[in-house]
Amino acid sequence: MYDSTDIQNNKGMAIVAYILFFIPLIAAKDSKYAWYHANQGLTLFLAWVIVNVVLGIIPFIGWLLQPIANLALVILAVLGIVAAAQGQVKPLPIIGSYTLLK
Repeated sequence: MYDSTDIQNNKGMAIVAYILFFIPLIAAKDSKYAWYHANQGLTLFLAWVIVNVVLGIIPFIGWLLQPIANLALVILAVLGIVAAAQGQVKPLPIIGSYTLLK
């Protein structure tokens, strides 16, 4: 499904996708591998926004849970970066099954 040449040529873009998901959409628009990881990065970004908005609104309990949730999201980002660097097409745990970019 994913060409090994595409994976080797776009590992850097796939890694960047977890930091700034839109960069691979512009710089590697023909790479299925980079787009896959850009989708994972976009999903991670949206999860971060939703978690921080929701927990930021909830007094006290939300404020206590926010750092824990952010740590979990950082761990997901690291897992994604490691998978991208190893040339793997592996969805992130919990949130990786959503496809936002086609």
